[in-house]
Amino acid sequence: MDLDEVLPSVGEYGKYQKLVLWFVLLPGVFPCGFHAYNQLFMAATPDHWCYVPDLAQMEKENARNLSIPLETTLDGQLRFSKCNMYNISYENASRTFKNFDGIPTNTSTASCKNGWYFDEDYKSVVTEWNLVCDRDFLVTLGLVLLGASGLVGNYIFGYIQDGVGRKPAYFIYLLIQCIFGTATAFASNYVMWVIFRIGVGFTVPAILGTPYVMAIELVGPKYRVTVTILINIAYSLSLVSLAIIVWAVRDWRWMTLLTTLPFAALFATWWVLPESPRWLLARGRYDEAEKILCKMAKVNGNNSLSKDFLQKHIASKPQDADSKAPANQEQERYGIRHLFRHKNLRWKTVIITFLWFTNTSVYVGLSYYAPALGGDEYLNFFLAGAVEFPTYLFLWPAMERLGRRWTLCMSMIVGGTSCLATFVVQEDYLTTLVLYCMGKMGISSSFVVLPLMASELYPTVVRGLGMSLSSVIGMLGPIFIPLVNYLGSDMLTLPLIIMGALLVAGGLCSLLLPETLNKHLPQTLEDAEKSPLDCFACCEIPQKEDLVSEEIRETAI
Repeated sequence: MDLDEVLPSVGEYGKYQKLVLWFVLLPGVFPCGFHAYNQLFMAATPDHWCYVPDLAQMEKENARNLSIPLETTLDGQLRFSKCNMYNISYENASRTFKNFDGIPTNTSTASCKNGWYFDEDYKSVVTEWNLVCDRDFLVTLGLVLLGASGLVGNYIFGYIQDGVGRKPAYFIYLLIQCIFGTATAFASNYVMWVIFRIGVGFTVPAILGTPYVMAIELVGPKYRVTVTILINIAYSLSLVSLAIIVWAVRDWRWMTLLTTLPFAALFATWWVLPESPRWLLARGRYDEAEKILCKMAKVNGNNSLSKDFLQKHIASKPQDADSKAPANQEQERYGIRHLFRHKNLRWKTVIITFLWFTNTSVYVGLSYYAPALGGDEYLNFFLAGAVEFPTYLFLWPAMERLGRRWTLCMSMIVGGTSCLATFVVQEDYLTTLVLYCMGKMGISSSFVVLPLMASELYPTVVRGLGMSLSSVIGMLGPIFIPLVNYLGSDMLTLPLIIMGALLVAGGLCSLLLPETLNKHLPQTLEDAEKSPLDCFACCEIPQKEDLVSEEIRETAI
């Protein structure tokens, strides 16, 4: 049974779908946005320099001028050293400072002996456990381990989502996230903190999969763009909200609790969130799917829909002459091998996975990079989330008029060239910031289109598994991107150049995929083989009449 054939009678985007979307699925997006990036501010590194006890009574600027040497950075600028101090005695310095003539330029230096002075009024794990200088890599290591655990969690999530259902998978991961997120606030040392962050990372970004997939699977083809945009607006709103919270709460422990505990309220949605009827039909659980569809029709005001109508469509599917799948296919246990069994699906999986790796690497990389741009790190992160909103004004008509493929291609190339252009203006901070925002807008656009296009290309029986596999490979990006940002800490534009090159390459590859605008979602592996790669149709713009023509042909047959 193709649910898209029944939804017009049930309601493709009626009151039922809107209630589930607005009150369950959209709030369900926030846990991923918060926990993907709150670690940036838990482990924020403020300006710092060596602490000298003998100068503790002085003004901090005078103490720094007296005890800290100047160093030249790779970009040729002078700054106070963060890890070295003059190797001299400062006993009685506070009494003789007024007559002090300066430190000779040839004075020897030494590493900090008594800890550091941090030039900010907030508390982070960096200030609490002195994760600076020869220990500064531990901050990057925390992000790497967060990404690595997300890779594992994504892989397992695909099996859970396709095996036991979309709904149980979401609440299992929500429970894990709430437990480890709360425990993070009570970590007593760095090792415990990292262990708890690994537990949280296990659910990121997998926990976003259920709201996204459910939104796509509950509505008809012409409303997929609408729900996709709304899901992504909610995600962007979560980033903006996080920026406000971390700006207002400067203690990392309280900030951790405020970005975790409120999501416990989402468990109350268990009783109103339905299982995906598409998944139930694909698994052969027709009675459960029928109950949900009847409830959808009733809430949508379609009281004329009869059970006989649904049973007729359900019963007719196994005998469908066009179906080459065995009657008991719904009961087959699907695995990764099924994604590579047939030629077309195999190539689609490879291309989608590469695009997912590119998009995830650059999106996460640019978001991680925002606090490192200079200036107010909270404002930078706020802008990194806020610049995503204007992209939706372009995406909404573009995906309907130009289709998924061309919109994806243009978004990635515009974002990539903007990042590459920073190499030319690397001496100009303001221009670099503007180009960074353009790059963030481009990758935000492509990150909206790619999951939608992937969900429309993968068949229902392996949709969760396929998207999970692609996102698992994509999660390799958040593992190595923190290393790129760390190595580029002394060269502002190096990470942007690397990410720009990835985006341009991905944009060109996206033109190999078939267009999915207004197409029925494939249900079986055989359905996925009916739409081959369109390597020589790159210049064709899909027409809205495609779906109507397809329905006419199916009716004639």
